[in-house]
Order: sequence, then C-alpha cells, then structure tokens
Amino acid sequence: MDFSIKAFDAKNTIASAKSGCVVVGVFENKKLSKAAKALDSAGEITAALKSGDITGKAGTTLLLRGLKGATAERVLLVGLGSDEAIAEKAISSAINAAIKALGTVASTDAIIALPLDEVKGREVDWAIRAAVLAGRDAVYRTDSQKSKKDPAWTGPKKIALAVANNAATKLALSQAVAIANGMELTKDLGNLSANVCTPTYLANVAKKLGKDFGFDVEILDRKQMEALKMGSFLSVTNGSEQAPKFIVLKHKGGKTKDAPTVLVGKGITFDTGGISIKAGPGMDEMKYDMCGAGSVLGTFRAIGEMGLKSNVIGIVAACENMPSGRATKPGDIVTSMNGLTIEILNTDAEGRLILCDALTYAERFNPAAVIDVATLTGACIVALGHHNSGVFARDDDAGNALADSLLAAGKATGDTAWRLPIGEQYNEQLKSNFADLANIGSPGGASCTAAAFLENFTRKYPWAHVDIAGTAWRSGGAKGATGRPVPLLANFLISRA
Repeated sequence: MDFSIKAFDAKNTIASAKSGCVVVGVFENKKLSKAAKALDSAGEITAALKSGDITGKAGTTLLLRGLKGATAERVLLVGLGSDEAIAEKAISSAINAAIKALGTVASTDAIIALPLDEVKGREVDWAIRAAVLAGRDAVYRTDSQKSKKDPAWTGPKKIALAVANNAATKLALSQAVAIANGMELTKDLGNLSANVCTPTYLANVAKKLGKDFGFDVEILDRKQMEALKMGSFLSVTNGSEQAPKFIVLKHKGGKTKDAPTVLVGKGITFDTGGISIKAGPGMDEMKYDMCGAGSVLGTFRAIGEMGLKSNVIGIVAACENMPSGRATKPGDIVTSMNGLTIEILNTDAEGRLILCDALTYAERFNPAAVIDVATLTGACIVALGHHNSGVFARDDDAGNALADSLLAAGKATGDTAWRLPIGEQYNEQLKSNFADLANIGSPGGASCTAAAFLENFTRKYPWAHVDIAGTAWRSGGAKGATGRPVPLLANFLISRA
C-alpha cells in the first residue's frame, strides 16, 4: 500500500477530486466535517445522517455511490463521535474503520479526507502515522511459509491523505512509512518458524541491512565471544547445535564526537527453557523470544530509511536455549563478561544471562544511553497485560529522564509503556550463598528482580530496560508478531536526533 499527500484548496477542491473513493467524517450531532460539507451540495450526506443510515458514532461507516456533489465514484462516510473537538480515540476508531471498509472497495485508489489536522492535543504528524500504520497492518499477511497464500488485500493500493502539503507533513509521511517498513521486518522475523529464523539467519538479515543502508556490521562467533569472556551468554548456548551470533550494527548519522544511543535486543530464536524445560502447550510461541532482537533490527531498518542524523549502535545477542547432555544445569555457576559470578537457579531465566554480557559489551561505545529490549518475563504480562510494555530505569536524574523520554515516545505513537520499579530491595532478592548473584529472585516481583539483575551490568551509563513479553506478539486466532516496540524506539530516536 502506497501513501501520498494531496492538498485541497478553493481551486483544487475535494468535490472535484477524481478517485475511486473519498473518505469523509460525520458527527453524532448530525453535523458534517469540512470535507463532508464540500461533498453535500445535494444534501445526500445530510439525508443519510437524518435517516439514521449512519449515526456518526466513532467508527461507524456508510458507503455511498454516485453522490451528485462528488466527482469520486464513491464516498465513504465515517463516524467521528459526538465531539467536534475531535478526540484521539475517536479519530483512531475512524481511521481503523475507514481502512477496514476500504478493504471491500474495488478501487485502485482512495483519498482519506478525515480531519487529521484537527485532533485535540495532537499534531498532524501523529494522525498521518496512525493512518499509515493502520493501512500497512491491514495489508500485512503471515503466509510467507504457506504453499497456498492467504487472500490478498483487494482494496485500494494507493491512498492519498488530504492534509497540507508542506515540509512537515512530507517528513511525517516519510517517517511513518519508514516505521511501517521497520515494523514489517520485525513481524516477519517473529513469525518465521524457529528452524528458519536461527541466530545465523538474524546475522544474515543484519548484513543485508548493512548493505542496503550503509551500516557497519560486525558478527562475532563463539571463539570471539570466548575471547571476550562472555561466560554468561555462552552458558545459554551450550545445549544447542545452532551456532550463537553476537551482532553489532553501527548507524553513523551524527557527528563523530557525538556519543551513540545503544539498542540491545534479546535474540533467543527458540526457548525450550533448557533443562528447566517449559510445559508443552504454547511452547511453539517461544519462537517469539527473539522479538527484542527483531525490534532492534526493525528499528535499524526504519532509521536507515529515514537517514536519521544521529549515532546509533544496535547489539543483538542471538542463540537458542535447548536441553542436551551439554546444557547448563540448575545450580551451575558462570562468570559474566564483567567478572560477576552468577548462580543459575533456573535455566528458563536465560534472557538476562545473554543480555548482561551484551550490556557489558556496550560500555566500549561510551554511550549517551543504552536501552535493552526483551521478551523477558511472564510476570510483566501479569502486571500490565498485553497493552503496555514495561519500562525500568534507575531512580536518578539520568534514569528518570530516559524513562520519561521512552514513555513519551510510546504515548506519541500509541505504542504505550508503563514504568515499573527497580531498586536495592529487589537486588536483595537476588542474593546467592555461592555466587555474586542468582539469575532469579526469591518469589514476588519477578519482572522487577529481572530488571534489577540487568541493572548490575549497566552502572557506567544511563540505562533503561523495556520488557515486551506482553506486547511483542498476539496469541489465539490472531496469533502473530505485532512489530512493537519499533514505533516507540523509532520515535525515541527521532526525538534525540
């Protein structure tokens, strides 16, 4: 689906626009949006409202053909709710309803002339992004490994957004398309089966991104990781036949002297739990345990397309967590890259074991900030459900500023997050009689103790942890990767550039 911007004025009116379908808004109080009024010269839209054919309730739709006041073949009426000071929720419902309805329209093109620039408390760039992401999500399919493909999108392939055509809206559109492309890569990687999307596969994707967008890419293998003394990361890899990969991408869009922002992604391409093996039901979804890595690669896809004027480093720690005669056992003690020893009480708490060495590795870049992204704990789903990602940071000036920026980026994109606590009281739960710390805490606050574990390896730079266990994929009939938190991360980086 291709998006463009089309501005209308007194000479080039919406009524004279040639299109397969024009989308306009109406209100519950039987009032019309500006675009709807421009098409209502014969009173047909007003009549549809008065008759009750459409109520104007947010998200309701009515498709009309052959309107006398419109050159377009069809006019799609979409409800905007009761308040002419258009609420964010109402316009979101309207955009999603419009895209869904357009899927049934046999037209090659459409114009969305909803009041995208009149949303209360939002700039037009927010609405442009919402429209692009909704459209791209509608056409996305999960059939790449099917011999018979799913039914394709049959609606318009080209959609114009009726907003002012200026530098700001053009930039907003290009950024929205880049984010959509990044989300699509993240979804594709998450949805691939684990026998295809291996650590080597992720490394090859990183190499292709480097070739396409000019990133420097370095892939470390087991011997190089051993030389770096990444004992914690390597302990997770022991049971697998798949070679682990430590992937580093460098986007050099800023000044040479500018400290980079580092994104670290958990890349467990399949997680059985290891010797602490998971229950069978639902284990197939553990192919999604690399969605942190997928989101880092997707974000790099987005910022590469944007040509972001900032220095960004991506680190992906990729391996499988499998049981075998060589696998790490509960009670084993390993030494991490920074020298701390870890008692592994549960081999299914493996994400933090690979991340801690990746976070230590990040020190060499003298970063302005480090954000790790991981499907880390089921406890985060218990706390926040599938609505918000969990954000953790130290309770100091740098940590609070970083957390606030991430939360604001999530709110701006609809890729929302919620801050959860860490602190010394959670480190107390990680005490071990035999090592510097245990890889799981005593019962209670499991998301917080997992974040507290990671915090031990991040004390040389500002750091935040984003737990996406509840937001990276959906289960059930709509099973599939969501592409989150690419919008949050991309918006965060844009705001820092």
